[in-house]
Amino acid sequence: MRVSFPALDTTVTGTGPGLLLAHGATGSIEDNFASVLTPLAADHTVVAPDYPGSGDTPVAGAPLDLDALTDAVVDSAVRRGVDRFAVLGFSLGTLVAVRAAVRHPERVTALVLTAGFARPDDHLLGLLPGWRAEVPPALHPHIDAIPTLDVTGDLAEVAVPTLVVATTADSMVPPAGSRALASGIRDARYAEIDSDHVVMVERPEEWLEHVLGFLRSLSLSEGKDGEVA
Repeated sequence: MRVSFPALDTTVTGTGPGLLLAHGATGSIEDNFASVLTPLAADHTVVAPDYPGSGDTPVAGAPLDLDALTDAVVDSAVRRGVDRFAVLGFSLGTLVAVRAAVRHPERVTALVLTAGFARPDDHLLGLLPGWRAEVPPALHPHIDAIPTLDVTGDLAEVAVPTLVVATTADSMVPPAGSRALASGIRDARYAEIDSDHVVMVERPEEWLEHVLGFLRSLSLSEGKDGEVA
């Protein structure tokens, strides 16, 4: 594993199967997941790292590289004794999740991809200059990395159960991004929620219903067969 970023500031809560969170660009665990952490941790050991420049994680001394970021996120769980886990990615975090499944297949048991994309479309790219002007310089590397991101070639290699949740009223990442993820990943489950981008804040109960239902189905499958299908 190649980790060129500083160790990510990480919290661990709950007990049960591992669940690794990957937040969105310029966000943080607090910004993106605070409203749903308690329900997620009721049945899972939730590992929640902040990217460089977010939360209490220092700014990295290098550009935000997807492979290095993915390795750092995975390492945040392994360092804390959580060796296998589902990865729950939001927005930019969906690309981290997909890359984690491809780079670390021995560790990733499932994916949950919310409001995501495999590569940025023209709509998202057009938002970047204004978005960059609105956030602190420590978060500029998050935005500067977006034009370089592309996991379309990884999708066919994902070999774990996957749930894709599209946000159909999304003003930042149109639902076509989620549909492309779902169509590219073999046997991916797909759900839609009528919400803007940060659905965990806007529609937390509906989002949790889909996500927890999916994660519980994996636990049932594991208990029945001895291993997640």
